Amino acid sequence: MPRPFPRPRLRSTAAVFTTMSALAATSLITGPSAAEPFSAAACALTRTEAHHSEGVDTWNAAYPQPTRTLDAVMVFLSFPDATPRTTPDQLAADHFPATSRFFEQASYGRFTLRPHPLRNWIRMPRPSTSYVIERDWSASHRADYLRDALAAADGQVDFSRYDVVYFVADPDAPGVDSDATKVVNLDTPMRADGTDIRRVVTVFEQHPPDRLVLAHETGHVFDLPDLYHRPVDGKGDWDTYVGDWDLMGSQFGLAPDLFGWHKWKLGWLDPRQVTCVGKPTRLTLEPLGAGPGTPVAGRPAFGLGRGTKLAVVRTGPETALAFEARSPAGNDAGTCKEGVLVYRVRAGAASGGGPIQVIDAHPHTEACWEASVYPPLADAPVALGESFTVPGDDVRVEVEGRTVAGAWTVKITP
Repeated sequence: MPRPFPRPRLRSTAAVFTTMSALAATSLITGPSAAEPFSAAACALTRTEAHHSEGVDTWNAAYPQPTRTLDAVMVFLSFPDATPRTTPDQLAADHFPATSRFFEQASYGRFTLRPHPLRNWIRMPRPSTSYVIERDWSASHRADYLRDALAAADGQVDFSRYDVVYFVADPDAPGVDSDATKVVNLDTPMRADGTDIRRVVTVFEQHPPDRLVLAHETGHVFDLPDLYHRPVDGKGDWDTYVGDWDLMGSQFGLAPDLFGWHKWKLGWLDPRQVTCVGKPTRLTLEPLGAGPGTPVAGRPAFGLGRGTKLAVVRTGPETALAFEARSPAGNDAGTCKEGVLVYRVRAGAASGGGPIQVIDAHPHTEACWEASVYPPLADAPVALGESFTVPGDDVRVEVEGRTVAGAWTVKITP
């Protein structure tokens, strides 16, 4: 997961051009508009062979689907070349209940991640420096680390009881690199207690850790891709694809709730909460972060949670445009700007290759410089009273009003 780098103040000359115009209909309205009754399946992109493909037509059975309670074991690893200065309880508290709370809110209560942290350190057989831990870890050193960790823990852990495995290293050991935290996917699974272990989250975070870092890595366990852009030389801005708008882009984002597309993929949205738009359509979009009873920007906490969360326009065999409302609610409580967010989805793009890219409705301005991970996209949503035509696709969205509960009324014209 990337750490923040200095951000350039100048906008890229490659910024997209938009057409903005004010709308007259900005008053509150009390009820939803009629949505075009197209089946969500008509806009469900097909899952491809790309790593962590954004296809939503089927679930990849190689990954656990987070639509029930899943159990996660946290194994704390110490090394002969260091005496831990923290306790397993302290490290567990770095990540829980924050990680479970994030997923509870993101899933509208449909998924619970239940942690099972060990209460003691488990000693690795070799010094931390011998594993040459780093971000771009060599396969041989990584294999040594995982093999030793599994062998050391197997006497104390029944791995057959758990859906997710976290190996948490002593953050103060000299060979531990906090930039190396990641999910390791194994072509040949490790075997313990009669069960295959196909992926492990290797945690090397400092104490205290980066915000929501474990939630980001756990997203990979559920087949979600990296949405950040990694510069070839390691320098420059990592957040040009999605900015603050999804945890899989940055765990530091102001609005880190998972995209509606990801909630659809994970099984947290009912088909009726996704509208496939094939002709001019008026509909009401609930704020993505609002579950049943969740207040939205001080508005009453009623009437939201089970309505439409995502509108989709199919643009090609492997591409689509997605529209969702982002307001200060739930995991998005700290959002910089609210409105209707527009983004492109590419099912054929692999993790890290831009499978989702936010489209900036205000390409000549930026916002929240002091807090945003990428200010040029912090004001990307189409605001109340604005219209926006998506460059290259000629799809227009008009944000016409708000309901008393805080939902957004929009018209989408493909």
